[in-house]
Amino acid sequence: MDRRSRIFADGLLEGRVALVTGGGTGLGKAAARELAACGARVVIAGRRGEVLDAAAAEIGERCSAVVGDIREDGGVEAIVDAPLSRHDRLDILVNNAGGQYFAPAEAIEAKGWEAVSRLNVQATLRMARAAADRAMRPAGSGTIVNVTLSPHHGLPGMVHSSVARAAVEGLTRELAAEWAGDGVAVVAAAAGHFETESIRKYPEPVWRAAAATVPLQRLGREEEHAWLIALLASPLGRALSGSVVTLDGGRDNWFGAWPPPGLSDAAGQVPTEDRRGAGGG
Repeated sequence: MDRRSRIFADGLLEGRVALVTGGGTGLGKAAARELAACGARVVIAGRRGEVLDAAAAEIGERCSAVVGDIREDGGVEAIVDAPLSRHDRLDILVNNAGGQYFAPAEAIEAKGWEAVSRLNVQATLRMARAAADRAMRPAGSGTIVNVTLSPHHGLPGMVHSSVARAAVEGLTRELAAEWAGDGVAVVAAAAGHFETESIRKYPEPVWRAAAATVPLQRLGREEEHAWLIALLASPLGRALSGSVVTLDGGRDNWFGAWPPPGLSDAAGQVPTEDRRGAGGG
């Protein structure tokens, strides 16, 4: 199997060590694969050992796995300790793990709201603090990538996730400012709808209609998200510290079917304005 990156130069991340939470499946596994393809040593973390081991074997010799729960202090400690004990450093943390469930706002009980917040906000902060305090700040260098969600104007049926992911974006900006003097960059990657196994967990009308809400008229591909993560992990990513970089096929700019009802013609095309007489140039 050719494990070289299709986008980046060989050895882009040579000598770097990356930790990817939720790295056993979906976008996390794709990101881990690309980081390894760019030369990094990668540790993937999650709660299911057999899934992680299979993913690590698929990615190759540059990848290993650690089992732990990012919602618990003990789990965070074990996860961050893995790259430090195996490779003596941790340069890149990808806070990819997260989750939510589909429900109307009025049906979300306090317990469910807390569960989503605990996983998406509190665990992200735990992991960022542990990585910064134990590895990156002492070394004077490091990059943390927090994976959030697009669109930023809300997710109907997932209000708890909308709130949690917005909080992570605010957290990203604050940590970027606070840790800049320590050489630690913190950036967020806001992901749109991607063709992954995860999207199939939701009711069929949800995932079948997902592509229709994207002006690009398709779901994202896992490798596209992985390329963004690798870019943010590269030296360029440090210049983007404090930023939220969105990859969603234009969905952040529009919500609903595309073209919107009433704007397209009989052929389904958006008409263009006749500019005759408006002058040249």
